[in-house]
Amino acid sequence: MKINTVIFSGSVSALALALVTPALAGEIVGTVIDESNTIALRSAQVTIVELKRTAVSEDDGSFLFGDVPAGDYTIEVRYVGAPTVQRRVTVPAEGMVRADIALGGDKAEIIVYGQSANQASALSRKRAADTVSDVLSRDAIGQFPDQNVAESLRRLPGINILNDQGEGRFVSVRGLDPELNATSLNGVRVPAPESDVRSVALDVISSDNIESIEVKKSLTPDMDADTIGASIEIETTSSFNRKRDLLTLKAEGSYNDYTGTVTPKGSLDFSRRISDNFGISGGISYYQRKFETDNIEADGWDEDDGRVFPDEINYRDYDVERKRLSANLSFDFRLGDATTLYLRGIYSQFDDQEYRRETSFKFDEAPSSGSGDSVLYDDADGEISVQRSLKDRFERQRIRSLVFGGETNDGDWHAKYSVSWAKSSERENGSIDPANFEKGFDGDGLKLGLDFADPRKPLYSVSGSPGAVADFSNPSEFELDDITLTALSDSRDREYAARLDLGRDFQMDGGTFTVQAGAKGRWRKKLYNLEAEYWENEDLTLADVLGEQTYRITDISPVLNKNGVRDIFFGDRGAFELNPIDSQYDSAVEDYTVDEDIMAGYLLGRWDSSTLRVIGGVRYEHTKNDIRANTVTLFAEDATLPDGSTAAEDTVLVVPNAFKRSYGHWLPSLNVRWEPSQDLIVRTAGYRSVVRPKLSKLAPRFTIEQNDDNEREGEFGNPELRPYEAWNFDASLEYYLSNNGALSAAFFYKDVKNFSFDVNIDDPGTYNGIPYDEATIPQNGKSAKIWGLELSYSQAFGFLPSPFDGLITQANYTYTDATGKVPVDGDPLDLRKITLPATSKHTFNLALGYEKGPVSLRVAGTYRSKYLDELGDDVSEDRIIDNHFQLDMSAKYRVTQQVQLFYEWVNINNAKYYAYNTIGSRRNLLQFEEYNWTMKFGARVSF
Repeated sequence: MKINTVIFSGSVSALALALVTPALAGEIVGTVIDESNTIALRSAQVTIVELKRTAVSEDDGSFLFGDVPAGDYTIEVRYVGAPTVQRRVTVPAEGMVRADIALGGDKAEIIVYGQSANQASALSRKRAADTVSDVLSRDAIGQFPDQNVAESLRRLPGINILNDQGEGRFVSVRGLDPELNATSLNGVRVPAPESDVRSVALDVISSDNIESIEVKKSLTPDMDADTIGASIEIETTSSFNRKRDLLTLKAEGSYNDYTGTVTPKGSLDFSRRISDNFGISGGISYYQRKFETDNIEADGWDEDDGRVFPDEINYRDYDVERKRLSANLSFDFRLGDATTLYLRGIYSQFDDQEYRRETSFKFDEAPSSGSGDSVLYDDADGEISVQRSLKDRFERQRIRSLVFGGETNDGDWHAKYSVSWAKSSERENGSIDPANFEKGFDGDGLKLGLDFADPRKPLYSVSGSPGAVADFSNPSEFELDDITLTALSDSRDREYAARLDLGRDFQMDGGTFTVQAGAKGRWRKKLYNLEAEYWENEDLTLADVLGEQTYRITDISPVLNKNGVRDIFFGDRGAFELNPIDSQYDSAVEDYTVDEDIMAGYLLGRWDSSTLRVIGGVRYEHTKNDIRANTVTLFAEDATLPDGSTAAEDTVLVVPNAFKRSYGHWLPSLNVRWEPSQDLIVRTAGYRSVVRPKLSKLAPRFTIEQNDDNEREGEFGNPELRPYEAWNFDASLEYYLSNNGALSAAFFYKDVKNFSFDVNIDDPGTYNGIPYDEATIPQNGKSAKIWGLELSYSQAFGFLPSPFDGLITQANYTYTDATGKVPVDGDPLDLRKITLPATSKHTFNLALGYEKGPVSLRVAGTYRSKYLDELGDDVSEDRIIDNHFQLDMSAKYRVTQQVQLFYEWVNINNAKYYAYNTIGSRRNLLQFEEYNWTMKFGARVSF
């Protein structure tokens, strides 16, 4: 007998393990597939009953047991939704025995096709996982009428999404801010296309070519530690996932009730095994969607003499066209019995063409009268500015990634390795954002009333002198104020990465102990460059670019033609004059560059038996930043310049600046998975994680406006922002039902330090040597506490008598309590308690399905409660997003084994978006939007 002592750090103490090395031993290798030999079954639990050793089948269905003493053994395979299978094998003294096992029997179709297959696959992967996690498989993504990856994810426990124009965009896990998540594509961290966030808007990625999505809510030492919400891991198809070649074509049309037009969507997906050791897979997807949004926004709310009123209200009519193009290609190689290699690339492009016609009112003074839910503004008291504008913006986002890697499993030694490149970008050039035509009424006899009987949709009315009323609707009276041209908005985020993981298994009585270590380097560069131009033409009026509204809430005419401004501006640029000061100022303010290098290493120990799995260890991550931006000061005419002279006209000074910083974190973790009985899983997890600040907030963009009285108003980035640091704890119970179902309950707790927020300071001070009278500065809060509960139930009712045996249900609910304290008016001693931004207290999902024979039906509802969107100076000025409930349905009919027709109805209940504040102890409109429903119909053909 040989005794080895293995010591690993972190929260795991020294552990002496007795290692028995058998003199005569062999290997058991095999694959788990379905009875029809169609797909490999991932996450099947394979156990050598006599030795109590357990393995989990890989994504290609393979499993391996090394150092098995010669003899006869029982292999038991369990997979949710399929009968348990046992097989007797004889292991030779030296060499290998194969044990390929097919599951399903008379239930083979249940684990291959449709809603039941999705549920079986997802529950099997959840059951086998090392961490607290949830999974969406390929079939699940196609079961719901979802338009992108974000909308697919909202069906999972604890998941909801933040919408943009009624479409899912950012993913919230356990009610938390999307900034606290991290996203990977085929193991590659995805950079963010947008200039101002770290979180990835998953509406860029089509859901058609995705094999699976796993949401990992706890961390092990070999995982990147940059998450507090979850690590979202997206995988595309591998040719080794399937035992048969695959070719699927899908074509559909999409109809939005507001636009009245049909737009196309199509996809192709394939997988082919060229030989036993080489395969190729991939796909391409295209989706064009046209829709309209009716919007109202208000700002500058105040309370006076018992009246609550805004100083600005905007009626906005959106016409939007979005196009998604996604493609992926993978090559898989098998080199002998020990090594597999892969090369995977993905490309996603998201084009967003937005036209926004707007009629807005700005009021210099409080209303002259008002009672109840109505107020009346009179231009005899102060100017009423009426603005009619157009936004004509085209924006293109791209995400690309390429990864080459592999895995070697040579007996007791195993290694994983990869190198990768990822780049995301967002680009505009030539957007008109916006063109403003304006007329001011001051003593002209105009009166404008606002009726807030429906607080979400206040309506306006015009009265007063006939001349003023006539001018209000006369397009010739509205002269061009200026055109803001986005000559260039260029956001780029690129990351190179390389990693190596090396492990050694030690076979013990009753289980396997593994020691594993690894290292990873990530080299990231994010930059943003804005070139804004302001153009003027005193001869141009609204009558020259007159159009027609498609707005439904009220009459906002006259409005601009969608293409009129562009045609005139680009057709005769010489007729317009550039405002150089505003152009220089806005362009220099936004620019920044951040380099972020992260070097990481870890050591872990893992114990695996048929009933217990423990993974513990420590990770170290070192972060280095090189951050560059500008100090931009705008001096008004007659302001005092830095040299003591007086500005003869508005003057802009631009001074480049740079900061460097570095820091490190030790990040221990422990995950325990205990299976006291075959149907019950108990999990606990404790780990430390870190989420680095938004790069745009770190950027030293220091902006100062100094007026002719030498009063200075500043807005600053903060290169000294500290990262979020969190201690996390999870505990869960999972009970797996005998007929393709499960019940689970989970508790989570997070102690977060250094959460960040913007502070408005009204008292004079100095920041980084720059004096100010008023300022907005991002700062760190001291700590926040987050805790909550997740409950989930899923069940396929195949045990019921016909026709009820086709019923399927999924339901989950999450409660999140996330609070912190922030200073009032910038005073660190005067704190108020807040709910963390973007945190919903309640999220709920319910899906009811029916699948029998050729028919598949599903109705799904998703709910999230209100959340804090932006902090105000006090609680009444906080921006709150109201609760949201949306109902969707899908229906499918399989004409033949190869052909399936489908129909989908999205947003059946016309779920709306509503943001408000509570000045005057009532809900006051900040933003309202409605979009109505969309229907889709089409066919899916498989070969």
